Amino acid sequence: MSDYILTYSKVKFFPLEPVKEDIKIEDIAHSLSLMTRANGHCSQFYSVAQHSIHCFKEAKSRGYSENVQLSCLLHDASESYISDLTRPVKRNLPEYSAIEEKLQSLIYDRFGLGDLSKEERKQIEDVDDTLLHYEFEELMDFPIFDTPPELATQHDFTQRDFISVEKEFLAIFNRMYKSN
Repeated sequence: MSDYILTYSKVKFFPLEPVKEDIKIEDIAHSLSLMTRANGHCSQFYSVAQHSIHCFKEAKSRGYSENVQLSCLLHDASESYISDLTRPVKRNLPEYSAIEEKLQSLIYDRFGLGDLSKEERKQIEDVDDTLLHYEFEELMDFPIFDTPPELATQHDFTQRDFISVEKEFLAIFNRMYKSN
């Protein structure tokens, strides 16, 4: 068995030894639009890409910088190359977390976001946790936090086809990356 995956754009991608130039936004958008949140345990199909779009919109509504907005769109991009693990499992696999961190950092670097401050990383994490709470509340009828986090804008968690989500993800990326 080889040490690479074949991406949507036909790149031989080595997840354990990633090459920055092999990271393609088309691969990220396509893959994330087909991956489900919560390991598929939602009441309907809800993709990681749709979650990422909502994170971008939440960051924008909060008035966060364009770097944070774009980072929110891309914060789960490593999952397009290595999938994801549920939080309880991930916490117990430090090797996986190291691989994910290395790859996510390279993705941020690839798209000009390699110098995020501690404060910006905290903003991204807060947005991600906020959406997690409301996604679980809406799609699983289970609030994550006893006190709901503040939401800056309303989000539509209805099921969407993956093609429209992929197109929206790419449109946001192309608009933000050019202005970044």
